[in-house]
Amino acid sequence: MTYEVTIDGKSHRVELNTVDGRLLCRLNGKDINADAVIAARDVMSLVIDGRAYEVKRERVRDELHVVIGADRYAAEVRDPRSLRTRKGTGAGLAGPKKLLSPMPGKIVRLLLAEGAEVHSGQGVIVVEAMKMQNEIKSPKDGVVKKILAAEGATVNAGDALAIVE
Repeated sequence: MTYEVTIDGKSHRVELNTVDGRLLCRLNGKDINADAVIAARDVMSLVIDGRAYEVKRERVRDELHVVIGADRYAAEVRDPRSLRTRKGTGAGLAGPKKLLSPMPGKIVRLLLAEGAEVHSGQGVIVVEAMKMQNEIKSPKDGVVKKILAAEGATVNAGDALAIVE
């Protein structure tokens, strides 16, 4: 899983994967020797290169803060797969937009046909991955210009599934 993380205004790309029960972490393209365990709600025990840290997550109204020792940092985590983490009022959504598969999986249902009107946040296609169904939603109001994947088709992460104009 890849995340865009902003700490005190500085953006970072964090890639987390689990292989053979071990956490693999890359920070801005650099491998990090890390191990993490959830110790309690909103508290993580984190070991990086042999140094231990207690990391606490605090939410104040709509702001997220990370506390490490006596230091507090404003934090924002964006999961590119989720529309809920995207900000904005639709600016930059002019023109056609491709709906991309956030993960490898199988198309289990087409919710709209080509030519159908669609509203921002409305489901267009359902992708199943690891027995979980994920609804791929439109980023804007418009018309489903083209459906690029058929029901039952296998898709890879990043594959274009539909175009909304």
